[in-house]
Amino acid sequence: MWAEAVSALAMFWLLFCLFVAFAASESINYEPTLNPKKTYEYKYVGMVNIGRDMPDLAESGIKLQCTFKITGVSMQTFLLGVSNVAFEEFNGLPGESSFRPAPNLTKHLAAELTRPFTFEYTKGQVSDIKAAPEVSNTIVNIVRGILGFLHVTIKTTHQAYELFEAGIHGVCQSSYAIEENATAEELYVTQVVDIANCQQKVAIYDGMALAEENKISKERGKNVVATVKYAYTVKSTGSGGLITKASAHERHHFSPFNVKGGTSKLQATRHIVLLKEMETVGKPVTGQVRSKGDLMYQVVKGLGPMPILMIDLTTPLPKIIDLIKHLAQDNIHQLNGATSARVLNLIQLLRATTQEDLELLWKQLSTNNEHRRWFLDTVVEVTDERVLKFLLNRFKATDISANEAGQTLLLAFSHLSAKLELVEMAKEFLTLPFSKSNILLWNTVVLSYGSLVYRACPRVNPCPVVIVQPLLDMATNGLAKGISGEMVLALKALGNAGHLLSIKTIMKFLPGFSVKADTLPINVQSAAVQALRHLAIRDPHNVQDIALTIFAQRTIPAKIRMLASIILLETKPPVAVISLVTELLLHEMDLQVSSFVYSRLRGLAMSRTPDNHYLSTSCNIAVKILAQKLGRLSYRYSQALRLDWFHDDLLTGASGEFFILRNGTDAIPTSIISKGRLYFIGRILQLVELGVHAEGLHDLFKDRNGKEFGAIDVATIMRIVSKWQSLPKDKPLLSVYARVFGQEVSFVDLNQNVIQKILKSVSIMSSKENKVWNIIQNLQKGISWHWTKSFLTFETRFIQPTCLGLPAEFSKYYISLTAITVNAKAEINPPPKEQLHELTTADIFLETGGFAGSAKDFIAFHGISTDLFQCGAQLNSKVIMSVPWKIGFKKNTKENNYEINLAPPKKDTELLTVDFNIYAVSRNIEDPSLTKMTPMTPVRKDSEESLSMETEDNDDSIDDEEKSTAIYHPKLKYCAEASVYGMAMCTELEVQRVHYLKEYPLYYLLGYTHFTFQIQPVKTVKPVEKIRIRICGGHHKHPAEHSQLMVTTHKTNKDSKGMLSSSQENQQGLEITPDPVLTVEVLALGPSRKPQGYKSAAYYTPSTHVDDIELIISEVGEEANWKICADANIDKIQSGAKAHFKWGAECQTYEVAVKVCTVGRTGPKPSITTELNWGSVPVFIQMVGHRIGEYLPGVSYVMGFYQKHETNSEQQVSATLSSTQEGFDVKVKIPELTIYRHGISPPFEFMGIESNMSQIIN
Repeated sequence: MWAEAVSALAMFWLLFCLFVAFAASESINYEPTLNPKKTYEYKYVGMVNIGRDMPDLAESGIKLQCTFKITGVSMQTFLLGVSNVAFEEFNGLPGESSFRPAPNLTKHLAAELTRPFTFEYTKGQVSDIKAAPEVSNTIVNIVRGILGFLHVTIKTTHQAYELFEAGIHGVCQSSYAIEENATAEELYVTQVVDIANCQQKVAIYDGMALAEENKISKERGKNVVATVKYAYTVKSTGSGGLITKASAHERHHFSPFNVKGGTSKLQATRHIVLLKEMETVGKPVTGQVRSKGDLMYQVVKGLGPMPILMIDLTTPLPKIIDLIKHLAQDNIHQLNGATSARVLNLIQLLRATTQEDLELLWKQLSTNNEHRRWFLDTVVEVTDERVLKFLLNRFKATDISANEAGQTLLLAFSHLSAKLELVEMAKEFLTLPFSKSNILLWNTVVLSYGSLVYRACPRVNPCPVVIVQPLLDMATNGLAKGISGEMVLALKALGNAGHLLSIKTIMKFLPGFSVKADTLPINVQSAAVQALRHLAIRDPHNVQDIALTIFAQRTIPAKIRMLASIILLETKPPVAVISLVTELLLHEMDLQVSSFVYSRLRGLAMSRTPDNHYLSTSCNIAVKILAQKLGRLSYRYSQALRLDWFHDDLLTGASGEFFILRNGTDAIPTSIISKGRLYFIGRILQLVELGVHAEGLHDLFKDRNGKEFGAIDVATIMRIVSKWQSLPKDKPLLSVYARVFGQEVSFVDLNQNVIQKILKSVSIMSSKENKVWNIIQNLQKGISWHWTKSFLTFETRFIQPTCLGLPAEFSKYYISLTAITVNAKAEINPPPKEQLHELTTADIFLETGGFAGSAKDFIAFHGISTDLFQCGAQLNSKVIMSVPWKIGFKKNTKENNYEINLAPPKKDTELLTVDFNIYAVSRNIEDPSLTKMTPMTPVRKDSEESLSMETEDNDDSIDDEEKSTAIYHPKLKYCAEASVYGMAMCTELEVQRVHYLKEYPLYYLLGYTHFTFQIQPVKTVKPVEKIRIRICGGHHKHPAEHSQLMVTTHKTNKDSKGMLSSSQENQQGLEITPDPVLTVEVLALGPSRKPQGYKSAAYYTPSTHVDDIELIISEVGEEANWKICADANIDKIQSGAKAHFKWGAECQTYEVAVKVCTVGRTGPKPSITTELNWGSVPVFIQMVGHRIGEYLPGVSYVMGFYQKHETNSEQQVSATLSSTQEGFDVKVKIPELTIYRHGISPPFEFMGIESNMSQIIN
């Protein structure tokens, strides 16, 4: 019994212990929860600072503080109440400046933040945030940043775990680590969010749709890196875990280059601590609230205000009208570069208007030409349905000219937000009669619509066919009717659109895929091939098959095959495709095709841009295989020339390509195409592409196949071109197109109708009906013309949220303002009465004055930007070019001379100004007086010490970055005076940089730059009234001193040993003292002074064997004897040339002679030899020559030249270039040294030009 009792007692005790342990384990619960019967009070501090995080550099920042209470409304619904709001701003040097209150903005924020907010909360997850309807999106996002501290997922069964979860940055990967303090019953949680790895990322990229992303380019480096770390202290309570402390630390590193080379840093921190918890008294009041979404950051519609300015957007209409009037007035008589950036203010105000406001503005501004133009140029930046409705109204009312409509629509469509609903609305322009009233306007409408489709498609997948259907229908209808113009326009628009579902339609126009396509005009086939250019990126596999099929068919015209090869290589084909192309080229019979594709492969083989990283390798192999067959083809064949560059530290590069397409043995190319690309931060932007197709011109010259173009004289060329009327009316003589950022914006077909209109307009035999006649008549009365154009070239914005609910933004703006004013009046004696031809025998005096100028503003911003406040780093760059003039032009028919009179400068006139600086900026909408822009590199007393701050102290306690800093602050000024004319040209440069030598290349941008180029007046003994330039042509007696000088000069050629000598035939010609073919004099004139300046005379004495050209420049003035004498002889028989230069007092002080001759032009080793001889030369030329002599041995050694020290002529340098089967032989002789090298690769091999010296010499 006793034993059983003991056993039962032991069992009871064990069960009791297990029960207690189980109860204890149940009481330690860390799952985040809130008790609906309690109220929790927390203190919140959120801070952001933006800068370089370097010593002595200005920063900006903001601080938001408050206390808030969370009160239960129901089991899962809680009320947030905010109080004690304080907002402060920082702008200055850390350690010297401090945060300053912004009282008015604090009141504004408090008024909105103290309204009731509710949210759902369960198991550590925040959802369904609600607020009053009138609460702004900015305030709700700040509340999201506050409530984010509650949002945490805790798994006590793991010490480390990962998961994707929703947060303020989106649905991103979170990595957790937990540590328990069992004694304090607290859990310490660390959470790191990888915002680069999100299933649904909250980030906005705007303005970069035409700059395609490239995966390989991105792998070269990053320009943005962001890290987010959260820390939580969770206290176990009876009902779950209570978050008593929470902090967040977020860092954004941004650079316009590679982040490895220094960055601008944005740091956001958030600290929340529990002050107390209490039982809830009374029932909380929530008021009328509606859902604002979950914890994920919400973007405002239309991106919100520009981050680079902050203006009051209430009542925008009067402000817009006033601003347009001021801008127009400021730029009529001169370019006011100081106010050019105010165009951005105008754009911001226009974006705050309603549709009705735009109509009212049009009614008030359209009656004044200046105001009308300013309005149309800037309303295009209202990038939503408002601008479409406004333009539709203008097209329907036809109260806008075709020229105005074309310019406005092109820019409006280019900057329009490419949403599907807006594309659908834009379709209506394709149906309006006004759109088709002018051929250039119609082309612009169709091409611009295609561009809009291109930008809309990346936003949706798949892109609906309905938006491209009008263009597909246009192409199909043109094919059915056989109208080549309609087909070409539709295909060009489809090329702009790059819609994946347009391939089948395009194939109907491609030879080899359709029987009907084989008979289409070559310009239609060409347009169809080029319509694949964007699809080569979006659907490379299908386009590869199409392009390769066209290229492989030898029955297809050579031009189409070459264009197909361009598209094929744009798809970045794999090694297998390049191998197939190589095999086809080995058996290709058309040398034009072979030469073109081979030269393109050779250019790509040497490419250094990231997008061609793999392609260049396969092309390199192909070139080696093809070199023996195609490596020596002449430049007379079709060529593809390429140059490119890329720098990993800058993450920036550029490439340029130039294509020359020929057919058969014709001298005239059938097509010439040039294009350029810019590579930056993982994207590729196609810059400008220009193309000329010359099938019509080619047909005119087809009878001269194989003949040297250089052998045709000018008269023969003009006679051939004059036969343009023999071409079919629908076949253009020339077709020219232009593409900007990969989108074709315009094209012109120069056909019979266009040529006839041009000839009729400019023909001097035309009568009074000619348009030029009216211009001449108005010119005699006096005309005044003014034109301005403001243009927002690009606006790019990248926005992503921070843990505080504030948007971190990097944005770039580039705006151009151009203004031209011309005033002119002409006197014509006798005035024309019937025909323009009468002007050729009339004396004309024309006076004109005015200016032409352009201001370019580039502004970049990195920081926090909301509609209430902004803080960050801002780069301001301004370039102003302005050329004023006042000129008198006189034509004297009898004397056969032309005279130009210029007024000398009366005051300093800046022709070019460049200003550049980076600022720490702070702005808020409620306290405009607190706006502050502090230069990031403030001027200090010791800033004049160039590089003197670079310390040599090896004390380890000094920060490495601080030791590697240096201030560089040079000030330079240089003037080149032309005192005889009373003027000087001056340049000034001031630069301030703080160098962080570890941070190449960012420090190049970090600082102040000011550069000017200006014309300044110079005081003279006697005033200069005007500067006269007189040009005389024809056979007039030249001045006696020039005749004597010519004879003297030629005698000295003859008598000097080692110098050039003239032939007897040429000497006899000189004895006749020929008249100059051209004389020019530039003289300063005044009422009480004799003319001073310079005059020159050019002489040309042709003969059977030698042509002689002479130029004499002499100084004009009292006791002036300075002259330049230049004599050149061209030997027609020996294929050589000689030139002799003498200058100084009577051309006797200094002399230099140059001789070029060819040897063995028809032999196996033709060569060119150049000799430079000199007598006495100025000291600075001697110094330059000495420097070259010092550097030449080292440079030539690096380049692989052999050297031989030997005694050569003391005052002679010679160079010989010889052609061999292996390449080139080069020998250069200077005094005491000869350098040489054999078998050099052709210098133009990378451009595909043959290295055959005999062809170059011939």
